[in-house]
Amino acid sequence: MLHKPAAQGGPDHAQNYKSKLGVWMFLVYAAVYAGFVALNVISPITMEKTIFLGLNLAVVYGFGLIVFALILALIYNQACIIKENELNNDDGEVQ
Repeated sequence: MLHKPAAQGGPDHAQNYKSKLGVWMFLVYAAVYAGFVALNVISPITMEKTIFLGLNLAVVYGFGLIVFALILALIYNQACIIKENELNNDDGEVQ
């Protein structure tokens, strides 16, 4: 099996943007997850209630957290691509 040489990397001009965006998205996700934990601690009976197709709130909320994380990852990826394209021209130089 033939392997190509590793791609050459350069400076990441969007690093600050990506870091800030990642931290904000983490805080949003952490707040939603904290709501899940708080609801389990404060009112575990609520988590037993069936709300969707015979599934209880705990399962639906848990799967919702997983889907939400995937959606955030897709948004982050797209936002980073847009910012990198904005900051770099075709030659890889800063505009």
